[in-house]
Amino acid sequence: MFRSTTEFVQDWRAESANTAKIMDALTDASLAQPVSKDDRTLGRVAWHIVTTIPEMLGHTGLHATSIGVDAPLPSHASEIAAAYKAVANEIVAIIQRDWTDATLAIEDNMYGMTWARGLTLEILIRHEIHHRGQMTVLMRQADLRVPGTCGPAREDWAGMGQPVPEI
Repeated sequence: MFRSTTEFVQDWRAESANTAKIMDALTDASLAQPVSKDDRTLGRVAWHIVTTIPEMLGHTGLHATSIGVDAPLPSHASEIAAAYKAVANEIVAIIQRDWTDATLAIEDNMYGMTWARGLTLEILIRHEIHHRGQMTVLMRQADLRVPGTCGPAREDWAGMGQPVPEI
C-alpha cells in the first residue's frame, strides 16, 4: 500500500512507461487478435487498461477528464496508445495537485469492499501489470515484436550482444 504520493508517482511513471511501450507496439490489425471466442481481444484488453484508470480512481473521487469510463473502443492502435498516455499523465497531475500523503489513508467503497486510497493505487498498478502480461502473449500470437518491460524481450538479447536464452 502506498503511504506517499511521491512513492506512487515514481512507481506509476515507471510502470506506465512500460505499458506505453506495449501500447505503442500494437498495430491496427493486431487489435483483433483473440484469446478465444469467449474472451477479450488484444484491443479490448488494451482498452480495458485505459478505461480502468478513470473507472477505478473515480471511486476515490478522482475524476480524469481525458477519457471516459464508457468510451468506445477505438479502431486504431495509435488512438488507444494516445488515450493511455493522456490518462496516465493526467492522474499524476491530479494526484500531485489534489492529494497529500494523508489522503492515501482515506477509505472508499471499492467493489463492495473498503480500500484505503493507497491500496487502490497499488491495485491499479498491479491490475495494469497483469493485463500487460496478457497483452504480450497476444502480441506474440499476432506476430508482433514485444518490447522488453521487466527485462529484455527475446529480440533484445542480440542487440545486447548476448545469446537468446534457451527455450
